[in-house]
Amino acid sequence: MSTLNHTSSANAEPAHWGGIFAMTLCVFVLIASEFMPVSLLTPIARDLGVTEGVAGQGIAISGALAVLTSLSLSQLAGKLNRKYLLLGMTMLMAISGIIIAFATGYLVYMAGRALIGIAIGGFWSMSAATALRLVPQHQVSRALAIFNGGNALATVIAAPLGSYLGATIGWRGAFLCLVPVAIVAVIWQCFSLPDMKSHQSPRGSVFRLFRQHVVGIGLMACGLFFMGQFALFTYIRPFLENVIRISPSGLSLILLAIGIAGFIGTLIVARVLNAAFYPTLMAIPLLMAAIAGALILAGHSVWMVAVLSAVWGMLATAAPTGWWTWLARTLPDDAEAGGGLMVAVIQLCIALGSTVGGMVFDHSGWQSTFAMSALLLLSAVVLTFFTSRPCA
Repeated sequence: MSTLNHTSSANAEPAHWGGIFAMTLCVFVLIASEFMPVSLLTPIARDLGVTEGVAGQGIAISGALAVLTSLSLSQLAGKLNRKYLLLGMTMLMAISGIIIAFATGYLVYMAGRALIGIAIGGFWSMSAATALRLVPQHQVSRALAIFNGGNALATVIAAPLGSYLGATIGWRGAFLCLVPVAIVAVIWQCFSLPDMKSHQSPRGSVFRLFRQHVVGIGLMACGLFFMGQFALFTYIRPFLENVIRISPSGLSLILLAIGIAGFIGTLIVARVLNAAFYPTLMAIPLLMAAIAGALILAGHSVWMVAVLSAVWGMLATAAPTGWWTWLARTLPDDAEAGGGLMVAVIQLCIALGSTVGGMVFDHSGWQSTFAMSALLLLSAVVLTFFTSRPCA
């Protein structure tokens, strides 16, 4: 949203919490759609006549299209009413589910996955700007935390739900079940979102934002955080299975605890951010770096690892709310372009962190991967400190 007038809106217009919750439902379906293939790769591959590795590229293509969409949407959308753009993205999500469910071959399946990538990139790039349009500025962090709560809830249940539905009604039926929920989100958004006209022409490429010193440093800090997070978390399961030698039921309990703790984190993070914004933004990666170090030292105690993993989940899931709030505060009049750039940075750094983490994991062992994660997170703390200086 190019022209936000957030200050006057905060004083003159009511908060549109119905729109916030409608978009949260959209987040839930988006994330569930994105990660549903994780638990369904075997039947998808068997039915489409490809290997599981090839079927897994459906996740990669959705991530790639999310990056491309986030970088170009603000410029391509021009003055289009953002309400209709959000409705279109949500409809695209429903169409994607239908295409995947009725895919006659691998290429059709990948086309459906590409559409969900476009919806993901479009939605997240507009999330901060939309929150600024729907609620007063002092409630933006709360609104973004609610968005992230839908993200956290979907992350917790997407894989087990997909596995259950796949076993009960097949993988096609599992994807088809998401379509009615997406349609409900469209209808809810249609009635709850206010008119959100864009009155200003696009200002050029999103990369122009790097000319602002604080934006460049802040995005580097954000990127290092996600790189450090996923350098470790991507390999938490092999760590638990091969190092801790935990049972399958114990593994499920720890992963569930991580998810539940993350959901709790999203419920409390807004209040903490409002009380001490930059100290909280620095404390999260600092504590996560300490947890990475503690896992190296206490890596053979099941109970210690379980507790540390849950705390990690609470911090890691709460952190995106902080960074989206930072974006809304730093670029209140250009939050849409900034959101697109942040989505691209996050997606690329997640890919880089998990890739490099995997290489280190294979060649130098899990301790080196966890140590690298801690160093990246500490680097994020330092850059976040420098990000805070212009605002001090």
